[in-house]
Amino acid sequence: MTKGFLAAFKLSPVIAGTIILMGSNALASLPISSLDDDPCCEEQGIDGEFKLICSPSSSMVYAQVTSVSQLSDVQSTDWAFQALQSLIERYGVITGYPDGMFRGNRAMTRYEFAAALNAALVRINELIAAGFKDRVSEEDLATLQRLRADFAPELATLTGRIDRLEVQIAQLEANQFSTTTKLTGFINFNLDGANAPGNVRIERIDPTDSSSVPRRGSGNRPIVTKVEDDPNITFSYLAGLFLTTSFTGRDTLATSLFAGNGDSSTNAYTSAGLFNTFGVPLLDLTPSTTPSDLVLAEVFYSFPVSNSLQLTVAPLFFWLRYFDTNAFTSAFGRGAGGFNTYGSTLIQNLGRSTGAVMLWRINEQFDFRVGYATNTDGANPTRGLFDSTRAVTAQLTYSPMRNINLRFLYDYSIIKPVDGQIKTKPIIGIADDGFGGALDDATANSFGFNFDWLVTSKFGIFGRYTYSTTNLNPVADGLPDGNLRAQSFQVGVAFPDLGKRGALATLTYVWPFDVLQGRKFLVSGGGDGGTQFDIEATYYYPVTNNIAIVPYFYITGNANNFDDNPLIYSGTVQVQFSF
Repeated sequence: MTKGFLAAFKLSPVIAGTIILMGSNALASLPISSLDDDPCCEEQGIDGEFKLICSPSSSMVYAQVTSVSQLSDVQSTDWAFQALQSLIERYGVITGYPDGMFRGNRAMTRYEFAAALNAALVRINELIAAGFKDRVSEEDLATLQRLRADFAPELATLTGRIDRLEVQIAQLEANQFSTTTKLTGFINFNLDGANAPGNVRIERIDPTDSSSVPRRGSGNRPIVTKVEDDPNITFSYLAGLFLTTSFTGRDTLATSLFAGNGDSSTNAYTSAGLFNTFGVPLLDLTPSTTPSDLVLAEVFYSFPVSNSLQLTVAPLFFWLRYFDTNAFTSAFGRGAGGFNTYGSTLIQNLGRSTGAVMLWRINEQFDFRVGYATNTDGANPTRGLFDSTRAVTAQLTYSPMRNINLRFLYDYSIIKPVDGQIKTKPIIGIADDGFGGALDDATANSFGFNFDWLVTSKFGIFGRYTYSTTNLNPVADGLPDGNLRAQSFQVGVAFPDLGKRGALATLTYVWPFDVLQGRKFLVSGGGDGGTQFDIEATYYYPVTNNIAIVPYFYITGNANNFDDNPLIYSGTVQVQFSF
């Protein structure tokens, strides 16, 4: 009899125990299609939801029944109920309601009863398998056999339901990610002003217009004018929206929109070609040619090629997202964030670019990335991807410890002239052939080093050094090619969590553009041979998770590379709202 009894088990003990502990509400929450076999259940709408209601149908014939198997429910006074209760108490079957009690005064549906019966079958099977056969009486085995026969359809139905549930769970786990799009954004208010205790020498023909062009005068020397009046205080904004979509959970389709009207007061003191360089936070700008116009700033797609390789393809993206980053400098408002401090001033940065970046995470200590980018002429058929201003940038990052990052960069760029002049990095300013004439395409090589070190949890240091050479090719016959060599340098200290958790204070010193050779080619930016320096103090203070106040303070010496220029003091109070 025991051998035949052992062959009766169909449900696993874990599943059966789980079902009975879940109680009748859990069974009722199963898909309606799996309960069609239950003659006492029907689907009804309640408060806009569909629930399973178990009650005698109005069409049912009420007549005396002679077998438990004909009952639509099991009462606490029924033989089957009392027999099972006796078995549960004698053999320690923990079943019933979530509190572990088998409540002998409550009626059960036949399916609840079948689940409880299965738990009892499993428990007794465990006793027999463990060698305690003598503890199970023949009378109890006979009772179980009778109960199993009376409730065979319900036991079979439960087995089918569990099988269907397992299939549904497997399907959900295999398709648990759905396409989602996340919207985030920010709005920054910028209040800024600047002052110089004397006239500031600049290289542009109109000192009252920061967009004015430079020219050469007698002796082919750049024309120098003076800014005599301090600019007024300005109040501006910059807003951005980011739409981030994922199709697989590992990829990213990103779109960003920007609008703003920033024009920092410090720009009044700049030579031509130095607009938005010193004394200006990166997030205090106008992202379009017309203030407050909404512009599409980025559209790119990143996806994994393998577990360690990621590729980004971008009709439009910010180069600075991927190269020359630093733990204590930031283009987006936390850390040193001026135009001359967030990144190297000499590594080619095409701003909004077209191109691709490959990121290879070699191991926990090394990552390598390489990118190809063109300016926005990449979508222009007359220039395209390979006949516009373009650059190849490579960076190797070595992190010997979690708190130290060392980055080595190389950048090769081909620069198209604009109006016969070279006006982009690694030149800060404007270059011609040295005689006011036009230049052909220029090529540049830049080598950079960038590090950050969190010395303690409250103190860090960081810095950069870049060396560049730019080969200039005059259009006019008879003029030799020339080289413009320059270097930039930055060192800073950082104080994380100063005053509040999440805060960050930084102090940094920068040489943005120290000309080593070829100053004669600069119609703007060369000054009188001096070396400009910038000192920036920044304090990011999070008021809440979504509001931060960020004061920036700048001191600029030898502005525009003129040794005799007075110190320029400028500052910005930025309020950041993020969501």
